[in-house]
Amino acid sequence: MCILLFKFDPRPVSKNAYRLILAANRDEFYHRPSKSADFWDSSNEILSGALVTNFLTADLDSYSYLKKVSAEGHLYNGFNLLAADLNTTKGDVICYYGNKGEPEPVFLNPGIYGLSNSLLDTPWKKLQYGKQLFTEVVKRSQDLTKEDLVQELLTVMNNQEPQLPDPAIEDQGKDYIRPILNQYAAVCVRCPGYGTRTNTVVLIDSEGQVTFTERNMINEDVNQWKTSTYEFKLHT
Repeated sequence: MCILLFKFDPRPVSKNAYRLILAANRDEFYHRPSKSADFWDSSNEILSGALVTNFLTADLDSYSYLKKVSAEGHLYNGFNLLAADLNTTKGDVICYYGNKGEPEPVFLNPGIYGLSNSLLDTPWKKLQYGKQLFTEVVKRSQDLTKEDLVQELLTVMNNQEPQLPDPAIEDQGKDYIRPILNQYAAVCVRCPGYGTRTNTVVLIDSEGQVTFTERNMINEDVNQWKTSTYEFKLHT
């Protein structure tokens, strides 16, 4: 039940505005081994903790890569991919492909989007509520320090208020999810042994400065967390 919220604005009119504001939760079994995001090698060109690596190392633009993936999308269980090209001569571009939706990837217009365990902007109540909270913070982003913006976004991603009733999420989860629907229907999931174990916030400002913040659960304990922040500039 992971959730991802982002605002895309390729041409902000103010120096204090952000080209990209992204906040995401990774929900997983607490005991499952994983690594925190880190730079892969001494070149410091790829910062990631994800399994999806081909796009980061391929010499393809975002649409071409997702187009290639979509050709084999029917072979896999449900998945969603977002890919972006930033600092291109044509401006910033973000593309989306979900293998349970349209057969080909789509270019995204500037705006605010949400993604959970369904297609982009599927109107689950938890996703709609998360977008509402996220939008409220984004509206004030130019008046906040970068550090305060990150903290407010982390607060959004740790909201545990269940958004019920929600027939859509119940129907998709069927019998498996009904006994724990109350926990799953919140932005931040908290179940015994399973739930939100990583928060990620990515900011890219008008000058191409990137701030990547990751907050990870430690020792399978919901009361212990470690926060790491990386800052760098996009290549021009």
